[in-house]
Amino acid sequence: MNKKVLVVDDEPSIATLIKYNLEQAGYEVITAADGEEALKKTLEEFPDLLVLDWMLPRMDGMEVCKELRQRKIPTPILMLTAKDEEFDKVLGLELGADDYMTKPFSPRELLARVKAILRRLTHMPKLEEDSGQEQGLTVADIEIYPEKYEAYFRGSLLELTPKEFELLLYLMENKGRVLTRDQLLSAVWKYDFAGDTRIVDVHISHLREKIEHNTRKPEYIKTIRGLGYKLEEPKAT
Repeated sequence: MNKKVLVVDDEPSIATLIKYNLEQAGYEVITAADGEEALKKTLEEFPDLLVLDWMLPRMDGMEVCKELRQRKIPTPILMLTAKDEEFDKVLGLELGADDYMTKPFSPRELLARVKAILRRLTHMPKLEEDSGQEQGLTVADIEIYPEKYEAYFRGSLLELTPKEFELLLYLMENKGRVLTRDQLLSAVWKYDFAGDTRIVDVHISHLREKIEHNTRKPEYIKTIRGLGYKLEEPKAT
């Protein structure tokens, strides 16, 4: 079955361009022209991905993103913005978007981003009801179960976006190794081209807020200046 993508943009020419290119690549595409319609179609049609414009009538893209995440809807979101301010991009990621692109963009790059995001869903393990107890990964107070798509900190379920989960999983699988931002971008976001490593920094910041006692002095996810990040066991005090 083809993956379904909901394209949300109030500019008909842009929505048509995106729809055409996605359909040519084999995706099923539905569209919405404002935020309220986007929210309604997401809840009714269960798309595999939202391509969501920032500036929309009735309810803007940020409000849609925030509302979906508050309802625990994990559908991946690729945010589109015509603005150049770094604050806009970071805010979108902070509200739960998985990635962003700045207009104008090439259809080829858009397809690469969509493919990268949906690749994770295609390879997500499926649970069998009688598969028994899953063996998870543990680092001190963090436990993660890939098949259940669940992570716990000190016994409490962590509220993670899909990309936060993938990032935490990759860090735990590579415990003790220094990972560059480009390595994380390639492994977690599956980019086949040079991306914006600020995406990595924002998601690392989100994870720290959820597992670190003091985000300014992290015990788990350490910044290795000039290189990248490393997840390790907290030192005993």
